[in-house]
Amino acid sequence: MAYGDGRVLRACCALLAGGLILTGCSSGGPKTEGKRPGGTPTSSGATSSATPSAAPTSLDFTPDPGRVPKNRADAQRLALFVVAGPDAWGPGYVKRAQYLSDPDRWPVLGDACTWEGGSLPASVLYSVTASSEIPAAGGKGLLRVSATVTVHRTEADGDWEMAETLEEALRCPNQTLREGETLSELNSIGNPFGVGGNYTASDSLGERGKYEVSTVKGKQFYSWYQSRIGQVTLATVVKGAPGYVENDTNSAQVQALVTMIERVKAQLGVQS
Repeated sequence: MAYGDGRVLRACCALLAGGLILTGCSSGGPKTEGKRPGGTPTSSGATSSATPSAAPTSLDFTPDPGRVPKNRADAQRLALFVVAGPDAWGPGYVKRAQYLSDPDRWPVLGDACTWEGGSLPASVLYSVTASSEIPAAGGKGLLRVSATVTVHRTEADGDWEMAETLEEALRCPNQTLREGETLSELNSIGNPFGVGGNYTASDSLGERGKYEVSTVKGKQFYSWYQSRIGQVTLATVVKGAPGYVENDTNSAQVQALVTMIERVKAQLGVQS
């Protein structure tokens, strides 16, 4: 990881406590066993005897006006530095053949609940998605994941994107990503800082549902986690595959998201 493992692990555990993510998190990679934050029993029935520390009263981030992006070039440099590649997800992940998205393309959820290509809104300075995967092997299917960084012109613009993302699942619980690829049974929940255990970001949300692609039999799990730090929104998504359960990928997904959160804080925050 680009930053201290201990710092990322602490942030990861704080995010896990929000209730959206039910598995453990480790700086050493995905992990599916162990104790959950706050002494919640795991599947083994074990509990933690550690005394919980006092909850933070404010986010550990203060933007430095001299460091925040003010134009597309600044935003591009930040987004490409922050976006999570395979190394942030953990062992076994590699870049997809088409690794980075077109920065001028902005997906829009249409009235028919079908995602369509649109142009970058005026409120967005730069946005990029990095796509990674675990190739099919050992009886398991192709697992595809991605990370997105969007740099908005203002914090208020980033806040609007978070609200719109929450609304999309309510408006369209069933969505078409592209021909032969759909989502269903979507539900979402939002947690501003200090709510639901969110002590890592200005705002956070989670979306879960079912994923189906015409080339694979049956429905798989789907999860989207998104956070906002100031004017920057960060998202990670997992499209399930045969041979995997959500517990297999949750830790990697949170680890990738928290890595991006810490990168933004280090790049844009006031230096102590």
